[in-house]
Amino acid sequence: MTEQTKKLGDRLADLRRAKGMSLRKIEQATEGDVSNAYLSQLETGKIKQPSPNILYSLSQVYGVSYESLMELAGYITPVGARSDSEKHGRVPTLAKLNLTKEEEDEILKYLGYLRSRRGKREQTK
Repeated sequence: MTEQTKKLGDRLADLRRAKGMSLRKIEQATEGDVSNAYLSQLETGKIKQPSPNILYSLSQVYGVSYESLMELAGYITPVGARSDSEKHGRVPTLAKLNLTKEEEDEILKYLGYLRSRRGKREQTK
């Protein structure tokens, strides 16, 4: 078990206990999104990186920041802990929108356009 996995599992177990809820109660509270068996495996570190959807469901039930769980799962880097050369972004970009492949392609094209404009502006300075 990696240190990051241990932190996530311990944090989830602590949150559940602080709510006074059993694994089964969490399953009910997430409307079946997170089974009690899956949560048990998360808490013990057997599952190392749950999906963002699972983390979102748990953040809602536990009343904690989604971003904090995403950081513990290793999806995002804590603010101030990344260099300028590392990827930026605080949450999986547009993940909740359930975009089609065509929509994703269009967004990526537009992002490329915006970045090319930024590059041209920086060259003229």
